[in-house]
Amino acid sequence: MGRMFEKRKHTMFARYDRMAKQFTRIGKDIVIAVKAGGPDPDLNPQLRRAIQNAKGVNMPKDKVDAAIKRALGKDTASYDEVLYEGYAPHGVPLLVEAATDNVNRTVANLRALLSRGGGNLGTSGSVAFQFTKMGAFTLDPEAVGDRDELELELIDEGLEELTETTTEDGRDALLARCAFSDFGQMQRALEARGIEPIAAEVEYVPSTTTELPDEQADAVLELVAKIEGDEDVQRVFHNLA
Repeated sequence: MGRMFEKRKHTMFARYDRMAKQFTRIGKDIVIAVKAGGPDPDLNPQLRRAIQNAKGVNMPKDKVDAAIKRALGKDTASYDEVLYEGYAPHGVPLLVEAATDNVNRTVANLRALLSRGGGNLGTSGSVAFQFTKMGAFTLDPEAVGDRDELELELIDEGLEELTETTTEDGRDALLARCAFSDFGQMQRALEARGIEPIAAEVEYVPSTTTELPDEQADAVLELVAKIEGDEDVQRVFHNLA
């Protein structure tokens, strides 16, 4: 009984930590969007996308409104969006997306995490060529309706693939990917069809994947989890199969 309770408690705290990280990441996205294009989502596609993502992870409206208000404050930190490149152990390439108000702190933390985890920080261009920057829209299958019909319609808008996926909380979903240059066009096409994505983000998709034995793969994923836990890190991309 005690062991089951501990397992449930661990699961509950893990879920809470994941939710807190999601809220922090999207809160930064909102601040960046407001500072770049203003507080009106109707006139600011970047903010509209951030608000959609907030809904997708059930971020309360009052937290969204607070983030927008905070972004308008004179004393609110401005975040630099930086993409770091490096390697996890066993040669697995990593791209680390950060939003930081102190680049020196972020670099130092990232270098330390990678070093302790058996990886290393790379130079600009050392890893990015192994990934393709793409737009990624997570869709609710029920909102899509006829999948085949939507796929045919979106091909003209830049759709490159439409596949089945699951959200972080385990819901069935569809993943629509397009070239990064077609991101805005795809977003407008979905809006015109009344489809509000669960999430709309930029992804770095690996051109090839790496397969490792379980023990080595676990070491890579453990390092990725630690990097994701850093306060300045937004997302981590890798090519581990």
